[in-house]
Amino acid sequence: MPVTNTPLRYPGGKSQLTPFVLDVMRANDLFYGEYAEPFAGGAGIACTLLFEGYVSRIHINDLDPSIFAFWESVVKEPELFARRVRDTPVTMDEWRRQKAVQSAQGPSLMDLGFSTFFLNRTNRSGIINGGVIGGFEQKGDYPIDCRFNKANLLRKIERLAAHAEQISVTNFDAMVFLKKFKPQAPSKTLINIDPPYYIRGPELYGNWFNDSHHRALSKAVDKIKPYWMVTYDSVDEIRNLYAKYPCFTNKLRYSAQVKRYGEELLVLDPRLNFPASLARISEVPRPKRARVIRCVNS
Repeated sequence: MPVTNTPLRYPGGKSQLTPFVLDVMRANDLFYGEYAEPFAGGAGIACTLLFEGYVSRIHINDLDPSIFAFWESVVKEPELFARRVRDTPVTMDEWRRQKAVQSAQGPSLMDLGFSTFFLNRTNRSGIINGGVIGGFEQKGDYPIDCRFNKANLLRKIERLAAHAEQISVTNFDAMVFLKKFKPQAPSKTLINIDPPYYIRGPELYGNWFNDSHHRALSKAVDKIKPYWMVTYDSVDEIRNLYAKYPCFTNKLRYSAQVKRYGEELLVLDPRLNFPASLARISEVPRPKRARVIRCVNS
């Protein structure tokens, strides 16, 4: 299993795309600028870019109250969050207590954030509303705490705390975020837009899109001033929405419930210089007037 810098496990785990994102940034002189994720989720790429010094600031936005509560809590109050990680037993009794927090009336931000973290680390594939690892009777091949290595998770939380001043956390609808977002250095900023999957969105995410949401987002990207890229599940409906942009398909290893490889659609801002690594990815055919790809050595 690849090592990630985020404390969260997330369906689809886009951390696999980190090398490609680095190639794009290198080809467009975007290092030491800013990086934003309107649908942050686990924010694995964002954490790596920040921790490794590739960007000076990251913007983590997620409309899901549970995901926002986690990031807000761990960034603003990392010591208290770390104390909960150390002191909370990883048992089925505790799982039931944390599960109840998700449907409770008016939990504190810290309670909701920690509940989200606990369930993310103890549920199958990190799905908050999913089933617990090992089953209710804990007779499965793996126990409830097999993804809850406290020492490792505490190191990740400490690293987030060390970079807290460089992390912005917001709870906007993605469309609102794209309108409000004003980076300090727009010419050295990349926005990585990773919406809920078109097909499995309702199954995997707390806040998912219907068809009209996907259409509205496809129209909004054209107005984004900083450079952008979009990642999606590769289905006809999405390929049609983004047909006027440079589109590529790539194989990713998914871990939601069943380990498998799936096809991911990459949509790139036509203003970008495309890295040479794109030559290893399949381009989706576009209309005859489509822009000629400019590749640079990465």
